[in-house]
Amino acid sequence: MAADTSWTFDPGAVLLVGLAVALYVPRWRRVRATDGPRGAPVIRLVAFTAGVLTLVVALMSPVDRLGEQAFVMHMAQHMLLLDVAPVLLIVSLTKVILRPATRRLTRLERAAGPLAHPFFAVILYVGVMWAWHVPALYDAALEHPAVHALEHTAFMSAGLLYWWHLLSPIRTRLRLSGMGPIVYMLSTKLLVGLLGIGLTFAPDPIYAFYEHQPGIWGLSASDDQALAGALMALEQSVVMGVALVWLFVRALSESEAEDQRAERYAA
Repeated sequence: MAADTSWTFDPGAVLLVGLAVALYVPRWRRVRATDGPRGAPVIRLVAFTAGVLTLVVALMSPVDRLGEQAFVMHMAQHMLLLDVAPVLLIVSLTKVILRPATRRLTRLERAAGPLAHPFFAVILYVGVMWAWHVPALYDAALEHPAVHALEHTAFMSAGLLYWWHLLSPIRTRLRLSGMGPIVYMLSTKLLVGLLGIGLTFAPDPIYAFYEHQPGIWGLSASDDQALAGALMALEQSVVMGVALVWLFVRALSESEAEDQRAERYAA
């Protein structure tokens, strides 16, 4: 069967992308005009653009339509929403760009209590991944647009909260330090990677929806499921490695900046 590679333009997805652009771009330009490149570097705008394009690819491009025909493409869509888009959007922020919202975020963190703790972000990230791969929920998401939209919202929300604790440009009272980021990453990625390995080596197809699809690209339901599981496990490993390198470089940069400040004070 030939694959349907048409674009989809769901109003919710279009609104999300439009709102992100309307909020970020004017703020970036304002900060650039008042604080210069240090407050709003071009690389941050590039990261934001990449994040928005990732949302477009995940929610509007043929990836969205192909996700209804092949498990591996649906998995790719989930990875884009859970990891790639949140990482790029958070990296696009700086302290200055966030300044109007910093106090609100601090108040929200205090009001959220345990829900703002990194431990909750780990539970949410892992829980969302495992829960939405329960066959009944997964099939329901593919059969009902409203459930599918809820699934995407859950992935995006869990991803944003999870990566915020690692990549936030502002210091919070719950910011991870020392070995915290490594434990945070390993505990999450290993638990989600195990789900991917389980899907890869499952002896039979788990999801009825894909069993009843004609199939595209010559993939059987079993092969499609194995590819999707392998993609999940591989993506979790790659993202974890890249994130740890980023955190290491950032730690070195912050340490160097602190040393320079100490030297200035001593002088």
